[in-house]
Amino acid sequence: MGLDEDALDYHRRDPPGKIEIATTKPTNTQRDLQLAYSPGVAAPCRRIDENPDAAFEYTTKGNLVGVVSNGSAVLGLGDIGAQASKPVMEGKGVLFKRFADIDVFDVELDAVDPDAIVEAVAAMEPTFGGVNLEDITAPECFEIEARLRERMDVPVFHDDQHGTAIISGAALVNAAEIAGKDLSDLEIVFSGAGASAIATARFYVSLGARRENIVMCDSSGIITDERARAGEVNEFKREFARDLPEGDLADAMDGADVFVGLSVGGIVDEEMVRSMASDPIIFAMANPDPEIDYERAKAAREDTVIMGTGRSDYPNQVNNVLGFPFIFRGALDVRATEINEEMKVAAARALADLAREDVPDAVVKAYGDQPLQFGPGYIIPKPVDPRVLFEVAPAVARAAVESGCARRELDTESYVERLEARLGKSREMMRVVLNKAKSDPKRLALAEGTDAKMIRAAAQLDEQRIADPVLVGDADEIAATTADLGLDYDPEVVDPEAGDYAEYADRLYELRQRKGLTRSEAAQRVHNDTNYLASVMVEQDDADAMLTGLTHHYPSALRPPLEVIGTAPDADYAAGVYLLTFRNRVVFCADTTVNLDPDSDVLTEITRHTATLAREFNVEPRAAVLSYSNFGSVENESTAKPRTAVRKLHDDPTVDFPVDGEMQADTAVVEDILTGTYDFADLDEPANVLVFPNLEAGNIGYKLLQRLGGAEAIGPMLVGMDKPVHVLQRGDEVKDIVNLGGVAVVDAQKQE
Repeated sequence: MGLDEDALDYHRRDPPGKIEIATTKPTNTQRDLQLAYSPGVAAPCRRIDENPDAAFEYTTKGNLVGVVSNGSAVLGLGDIGAQASKPVMEGKGVLFKRFADIDVFDVELDAVDPDAIVEAVAAMEPTFGGVNLEDITAPECFEIEARLRERMDVPVFHDDQHGTAIISGAALVNAAEIAGKDLSDLEIVFSGAGASAIATARFYVSLGARRENIVMCDSSGIITDERARAGEVNEFKREFARDLPEGDLADAMDGADVFVGLSVGGIVDEEMVRSMASDPIIFAMANPDPEIDYERAKAAREDTVIMGTGRSDYPNQVNNVLGFPFIFRGALDVRATEINEEMKVAAARALADLAREDVPDAVVKAYGDQPLQFGPGYIIPKPVDPRVLFEVAPAVARAAVESGCARRELDTESYVERLEARLGKSREMMRVVLNKAKSDPKRLALAEGTDAKMIRAAAQLDEQRIADPVLVGDADEIAATTADLGLDYDPEVVDPEAGDYAEYADRLYELRQRKGLTRSEAAQRVHNDTNYLASVMVEQDDADAMLTGLTHHYPSALRPPLEVIGTAPDADYAAGVYLLTFRNRVVFCADTTVNLDPDSDVLTEITRHTATLAREFNVEPRAAVLSYSNFGSVENESTAKPRTAVRKLHDDPTVDFPVDGEMQADTAVVEDILTGTYDFADLDEPANVLVFPNLEAGNIGYKLLQRLGGAEAIGPMLVGMDKPVHVLQRGDEVKDIVNLGGVAVVDAQKQE
């Protein structure tokens, strides 16, 4: 089946289309409906009548964008009309929601007259917090946007004009730096003189390029002063007319530093590329076929060709989705009255800066595990990079405030935290822990210090001041890997080959001499096994915490810290806990990694330690000890264990959180069952700490919740140890290492 048939099946699958309206408030009872509609709805109506700005407080306006088109210039399809453009506009709504959590109504107007379009859109101002104009033909689009911006008190943004300008502008900033050229000196040639090309040329001037260095070509050749005087070009093209001899695109490209293609595919050949200045910058953005193929452009020259296209199968894709969701997010959140030039420049520079940062593993995986590192093949971030939201939206919001078009100000730090929460509850939960960690960073030993992920995580932990990381491993290998990664980072390293760690070997021997370990074996382990070396460092207080497990099976990674550090004085057992986050709920699942068949004493310990962990995340624990029995409904040895554990917890005067069981999983998490059928239970709300009866149940349970329930997982977090130790899962990403590093630091703070 071809792409077209796949796309048709995708769009007609029930329900047809790609978007729907979902309620955000409960509508289950008569009382709910009274509040949502009549008579309760009259109260917010009166408030808004008294103060129109109250609409941002009582309605969706502050998070609602209108995507408006008449279908007169749909990319790759041309003038297909309003109705046929609807799938594209719905798609635009999907991107707004997916990348920036912005709601959208798509509005397709059956109108071609600019006056009619302006009147229709302006009349909808009470509905929207912003308007995204889309796929409206030039030159009418210039007039429509300008008139609406002047008339409306919410942001109006024609993405076809400004989206490509902003994204390619970010790419231009970085490409110029890599090529060793100054923006003000760049000789820039445009192929194409439509809305996007003109807006892009204007924007490059805002970034620092000089108007007199820009040559624009349309289908008739170079736009010259003579052609302008002869009336051959419209008023918008006339803005970039140059006092040059008439010529074609090949003439314009001769000696140019930059080629910007916003025209048609295949019009540039290798000879034209060879005629350009040294280390040329080529943005061939015609879709689906660029003005020159990526491979042909790169092969045309022996020096560095910095190439960008509009295609996802080549490096440096200039994709508008890097811009409009995040620009509108920032604009909406400060209730901006417009999206001005300062906000667009701020967006471009934020994107340019982000491309110089280390790239998350999830982004690398999404692009086939190809290395992504700042350089000619990576000058703008990838569209799926979640950090774009946290960088671009705040930059736009700040620019709106500083330029005077914002109705309210925002605290940048708390704003970033709210943006993170929009992408998932797990980010919100981790922010609590990471903020605690930053308040007093601790020394964190990373036992697998030569691994590239560990090095990248160490750089982030250090840069964000979450921890003071110590990489344990071969110093030369760590230095070489750090250089290969292009990190500006000088890590602290403990190299077992280079240092004198006889005292650590003595301590290991002292701890394990009656466990079958000889002195020479102790020296070998400290010398050859970084897990033992890091464990002794923590045991001797030369490090406050440690992470391991990235390249080992969980049991083999856990064994050294258990042998050297051991469990806490009030604990005989360690346990692994996963935090699972859903849209409006979090649950801690234990034990998921360590204890195969715990007895009632182990279950008691696991419950206490997991409740303590929950409080590190600012969650007040409500614990349920799980079984396939509800409060004695089944009597046998396996149901007796959780029942006995709960009795011991109830008898313990130090337990200051609600706990009950044995109970089935749905009883623990469904309020109607818990409080309706079992109103005697000590839990008056659903549990957020789930203690499983054995390792098999715990491992199966958390994975089903994660995969089928759509939960995000943080962990496994090790509880019950005497010093902070956490064991990663093999294959964890850098963000998982950073998160567990933050948890380890908070553990160390608590112990201190």
